[in-house]
Amino acid sequence: MKRVLTGLAALSLVLAFAFSATAQNANSSTTTTATQNENTPKKRAPIFRATKDQIKQAQALLKQRNLYQGEQTGQLNDDTRAGLKKFQEAEGIKVTGTLNKITLEKMNITLTDKQKTM
Repeated sequence: MKRVLTGLAALSLVLAFAFSATAQNANSSTTTTATQNENTPKKRAPIFRATKDQIKQAQALLKQRNLYQGEQTGQLNDDTRAGLKKFQEAEGIKVTGTLNKITLEKMNITLTDKQKTM
């Protein structure tokens, strides 16, 4: 009887080790996959950027509508962004404070060929 119990105890130990090893292998492979995915660079969409001339045109239009009081510098400064937000709100488009494609089109400012494809 003792031999049967000793045999069962040994068998249960072997099974316990087998299950823990299996669980450990399953965890380690997921960790490896997660690590590999973190190291793989993610593809980004191209960033839409307004040209200096487009910014100057936008500043001129904002000035005409009394939404901007500064100079036409061609730089997207805080005052220009504030004016853009007011313009976007008035036109019912998403308020971002940036010169994105939709805002430029609403202002009737010509897009570059590269901007048209974005």
